Amino acid sequence: MSPTVIDKIRWTTADLELLSNDGKHYEIINGDLFVTRAPDWKHQNVADNVCTELKIWSRNTGLGDAATSPGIIFTDADNVIPDVVWASNERLAEILDEAGHLTGAPELVVEVLSPGAEQERRDREVKLKLYSIQGVREYWIFNRQQIKVEVYRRENGILKLAATLFREDNLTSPLLPEFSCPVEILFK
Repeated sequence: MSPTVIDKIRWTTADLELLSNDGKHYEIINGDLFVTRAPDWKHQNVADNVCTELKIWSRNTGLGDAATSPGIIFTDADNVIPDVVWASNERLAEILDEAGHLTGAPELVVEVLSPGAEQERRDREVKLKLYSIQGVREYWIFNRQQIKVEVYRRENGILKLAATLFREDNLTSPLLPEFSCPVEILFK
C-alpha cells in the first residue's frame, strides 16, 4: 500500500477533479500528488471504531461531530483525506463551505498507519507538518501492528508528541471533556 509521489508537476485541487474514480485515494500535500489504495478491512475497522466512539461522545455532549474519510481542502495545493476528523460545532460552522466540504483545520485529525515505510513517513512527517501548519489542535496516529496510539498536541504553535498509549491505557483528550476510551477496544 505504499503511496506513489508524483512530484514533477505542482498539483492543485482542480487537477484532482480530472483523475478517474478508480478506488484510489488521491491527496495533494504542498503540490505533490500522493496516490494510495483504498484502506483494507482492518484499517477501516480501526478508523470506524474511533469515529464511533467520537460520535457517541459527541451525541451525548452535543459539542461537535466526527466523520470518517472526509476530504479537507486546506489550500489549492493541500488537499487530504484523513481517516477520521472531529470538529466542534463552532469550528464546523467556520470550516464547512456551501457544498459541505471542509476548508480548514478541524480540532482533531486521526490517521491509521498502513503498512509500508513510505506510508508511515507520509503520516508521521508530511501530514504531521501539514496539520501542524494548518492549526490542527490534536493528531492521533494509530499503529495496528504495535497496538498503540501516538497523541500529538499543539504546544507553542506546533504539534508535539504528548503521549504514547498502549492496549491497557485509556485514550483521553483535553479537547473532549470526560471522553475516555480503552485503547484496546479501538483495535478490535
